[in-house]
Amino acid sequence: MPPSHLLNHHTSGPADAPPLILGPSLGTSKAVWEPHLPSLARRFLVLRFDLPGHGGSPTDLLPDPAPGRTTVKDLASLVLGLAEHHGWDRFHYAGISLGGAIGAHLAAFRPERLASLALVCTSAHFGAPGPWQERAELVRHEGTAPLLVTSPGRWFASETSARTRLGRRLLGNLAEADPAGYAACCDALATYDLRRELPGITTPTLVVGGSHDVATPPAHAQELAEGIPQAALEVIDCGHLAIEQPIALHAALTAHLSAPLATHSRPVLGS
Repeated sequence: MPPSHLLNHHTSGPADAPPLILGPSLGTSKAVWEPHLPSLARRFLVLRFDLPGHGGSPTDLLPDPAPGRTTVKDLASLVLGLAEHHGWDRFHYAGISLGGAIGAHLAAFRPERLASLALVCTSAHFGAPGPWQERAELVRHEGTAPLLVTSPGRWFASETSARTRLGRRLLGNLAEADPAGYAACCDALATYDLRRELPGITTPTLVVGGSHDVATPPAHAQELAEGIPQAALEVIDCGHLAIEQPIALHAALTAHLSAPLATHSRPVLGS
């Protein structure tokens, strides 16, 4: 088990390989990256983590989980704590949705720590604060059970995806999430807005959008790719959690992680 002051996490791969941290989306766990682990762990020392209140990470890792107090900066600090625990001055990072927002924050404010960045089905701004604050209040009072009705339609490209082994497991993560931790992560999304900082990001960046993503539609990926200098854009046939096309996502990540830093191209629309 990780030390009590750290996010719950698991490492896979050669100890002397370049480190790669993978961030999950709101409501899920490190399991969301499992389809990519066997291949990525051949070339990287892969670290997957759980957000506070999710999976095995306790909510009390947050400085203050009270309503309205948690920010993406707080979550990014917890990720840096993982890197420091493992002695990593620099690392590659890829994240889905809120996990991607954490990576974008690091690229904007702690660029010296990132070797590269992949933003998967995420955004520079997740909309007005009101709906996130309302969701946080709902979950604090009623738990995550009400979200199990609407989340499959937001997370997956089809009902079939929700019924797969991984789909059921991720919905189980949502059902088991600690209400206070989930709500605090909603608070972080409510105040997150990185649009002004995008032009200053110098980390080599890949942006991946999902053609069936209703939570952060392809226009959000386009905004990221156009705002971040030299970012590359791929759009794949998937929903918000990007589980429908693991081969396509893996190919995009592998090409990005394998490219020399000087060769990352301008945004190019993929299929």
